[in-house]
Amino acid sequence: MRMREFYLVEKTGSLRNLRLRRSEIPALEKGKVLVGVRSVGLNYADIFAIMGLYSATPQVPFIPGLEFSGEVLSSDSDKFQVGQKVMGVTRFGGYDSHIVADPEYLFPLPGGWSYEEGAAFPVQTFTAYYALRTLGDLKSGQTVLIHSAAGGVGLQAHRIAKKYNAYTIGVVGAENKVTLLRQEGFDKTIVRGKHFRHDLRLSLGDRLLHLVLETTGGKYFYDSYNMLAPMGRLVAYGSAQFTPASHRPNYISLAFRYLFRPRVDPLTMIKSNKSVMAFNLIWIYEQKELMYEMLRDIEALHLPPPIVGHRFDFSHMAEALALFQSGKTTGKVVLNIAGSVE
Repeated sequence: MRMREFYLVEKTGSLRNLRLRRSEIPALEKGKVLVGVRSVGLNYADIFAIMGLYSATPQVPFIPGLEFSGEVLSSDSDKFQVGQKVMGVTRFGGYDSHIVADPEYLFPLPGGWSYEEGAAFPVQTFTAYYALRTLGDLKSGQTVLIHSAAGGVGLQAHRIAKKYNAYTIGVVGAENKVTLLRQEGFDKTIVRGKHFRHDLRLSLGDRLLHLVLETTGGKYFYDSYNMLAPMGRLVAYGSAQFTPASHRPNYISLAFRYLFRPRVDPLTMIKSNKSVMAFNLIWIYEQKELMYEMLRDIEALHLPPPIVGHRFDFSHMAEALALFQSGKTTGKVVLNIAGSVE
C-alpha cells in the first residue's frame, strides 16, 4: 500500500527537529480536494516557524510549508476535477506528499508551467504584489528600490514593477548575483556594503525614490528610508538580519539585534512626509476576497513563469533548508516529490 510522506515538527528550536514521517494517505473530506503534491516551495517563514521564532506558528506538532503544486487525486468540490494540475497555498501543512486542501486556496496551474514553477509562484507573487500595489500604491514611472532582489519575491517584484514602467534598483548581498539582475532587466544594481548610501545616490541620479521593498533591517533600513522622497513609502515584509546562521537560534545574538532593530519616530515621519508599512502574508490568507482580487489583478499582468533557482528531492529537505538559510540562493528553492500521484 502506498503511503503518505510528510515532515513534522514535534518540538521547535532547531532545524534538526524536522522529521520525515509516513502514514496512510488521508481520506477526502467534505467540500475539500485531495492533492498529490509534486513540488513544494520554501520560504523564510518555514525556517522561523521550525525554530519557534514565528508568531503565526501553530502549536506543535505541526507540518511546515506554505505553498505547493500537484495533481488532484479526488475532489468533493465542483471547482476542481480529478487529474487537474493545481498550485496552492496553505497556512502550514505544505511539506506533505498528500494534502487535503480547501478549494478556496487552490488555483489552476497555468498551461505550459511545470510543477516547480507552480510551487514557486503563489507566496512570492502575492507578497510582491501586496507590497508594491496594495500598500506601496505604485504608480507608473515611479522609482522602486528592491532589497534581496535576486530572491523569489525580489524577482517577482521587479517583473510586476516593470508592468507599471517603474525604474527598478535591485540590491543583493553578493557580486555573483548581479548578472541575474541585469538579465532580468533591472535598471541599476547595488551590492550591499559599507558604501551602500553612496551607491544608492549614484543609482538614483536625479530621480526621486518613491518606494522601497525592505527585507534586511539594520543600517540598510535607515539608509533606504532616509533616501525616500516626500510621500515615499517603505514596505517591510521581512528582516533577514534575524535569520539564524546555524541549525538553532543564537538567542544572545538575536536579543542584541532585537534591541538595536530599526526604529522610526512618528513625529519625524510627519515632518519628512514619509511612511513605513509592514505586513505578514500569512494573515492575508484569512482574507479570501482580497486574495482572489489580487489573483485577478496578477493574472491580468500576464507574468512569465517564476525563476526556479535550486531543486532538491523531497528527501533532501535538510540540505535545501541549509542552502536557503545561507542566503546564497537565487530565485526560488523547491523540492520535488516523485510518485505522489496515483
